[in-house]
Amino acid sequence: MTGWVLDGVRPLGAPPTTLYVEDGVFVDTAPAGAQTYDAGGLIALPGLVDLHTHLREPGREDAETVETGTLAAALGGFTAVHAMANTEPVADVAGVVEQVWRLGQDAGHCDVHPVGAVTVGLRGEHLAELGAMAESAARVRVFSDDGHCVSDPLVMRRALEYLRAFDGVIAQHAQEPRLTEGAQMNEGAQSSRLGLAGWPAVAEEAVIARDCLLAAHVGGRVHFCHVSTAGSVELVRWAKGKGWNVTAEVTPHHLFLTDDEVETYDPVFKVNPPLRTADDVAALRAALADGTIDVVATDHAPHALEDKETEWAAASFGMTGLETAVSVVIAAMIETGHLDWAGMADRMSVRPSRIGRLTGQGQPLTPGAPANLVLIDADASWTVDPRQSASRGRNTPFAGRTLPGRVVATLLRGRATVLDGKPA
Repeated sequence: MTGWVLDGVRPLGAPPTTLYVEDGVFVDTAPAGAQTYDAGGLIALPGLVDLHTHLREPGREDAETVETGTLAAALGGFTAVHAMANTEPVADVAGVVEQVWRLGQDAGHCDVHPVGAVTVGLRGEHLAELGAMAESAARVRVFSDDGHCVSDPLVMRRALEYLRAFDGVIAQHAQEPRLTEGAQMNEGAQSSRLGLAGWPAVAEEAVIARDCLLAAHVGGRVHFCHVSTAGSVELVRWAKGKGWNVTAEVTPHHLFLTDDEVETYDPVFKVNPPLRTADDVAALRAALADGTIDVVATDHAPHALEDKETEWAAASFGMTGLETAVSVVIAAMIETGHLDWAGMADRMSVRPSRIGRLTGQGQPLTPGAPANLVLIDADASWTVDPRQSASRGRNTPFAGRTLPGRVVATLLRGRATVLDGKPA
């Protein structure tokens, strides 16, 4: 494998230095025949890891494929993604998770770690083949019915108990279904004014409170997907203060956008959980900064055009996010002083790798570590054009916005998947 000399990079925002790569790992000195890349001033971070990605394959290849989704991930600086289980068929057996895993290997843009369903068919009634998925070639460690809440407390308890045997974690979609029937947007002043059925914060917070207690009771691991309210933050903070094995994620769009966007009735802003208030956004940013929220996860949710470009009530929930995540986090967290570059690396690489029990990802940029990294031009800016996206989904809420920072290069074990902002 050809080596690299990355000249002038700034690891975690530190002063410029040179990084050397040979045979897929960082080394001390320039390898013979290495290719020199002028990275003067570019920020170097460990390759990003997404705990929450919808790749849609198998079954909804009209919206996304493993090939297109992982290319979008690489362009966004990601070297590993966790592919959610709500495919068609559902990833609730070993055969489906192995299929997704092998498709990821064949595509080669980034590592794909399938997420196994918690229950058969995501129906919340009977546990899926958790052990078989864990022991499969895909080595599943994260399980989720995302898109649906594991709302039955007994089923949730049994799943938490079962997963202890192989150190698995349940990524819970915290949404009490009875409290959100017909809900269309955040419940509050805006929903009343716009005449859209409200989605109360308590629907999320009640499930988080319950599952913190369940995880503590059985000694299991629970991770909360896309937390979106100030109340959720306080519950997670309380559980962590107890020493319970609880982690949480926030999406870039919940760090940046509020329910004020919905006044346009543009379905691109329809998402689950819904966009919340400015006070919630402020609480989420502060919680990510102080570590109460562990990670940023994209919840990249591409849809076919006909599923989004329709009237609000009929439109599907979800937004794309892989290619804009870095820029949105820079705008929400770096430029506001909530995080520095080391903090961003921690929340978008180190901690998600730890939660997903990955090896070889989220490692420091030091000799002997796998050469997974992203180079970011912090001084650049770009205007989001959905037509230029590698993803099949065009449903980005940032279309037409000018965002700071740009991914310039991504290396996966020393192999360039993106170079000069384009697929290598």
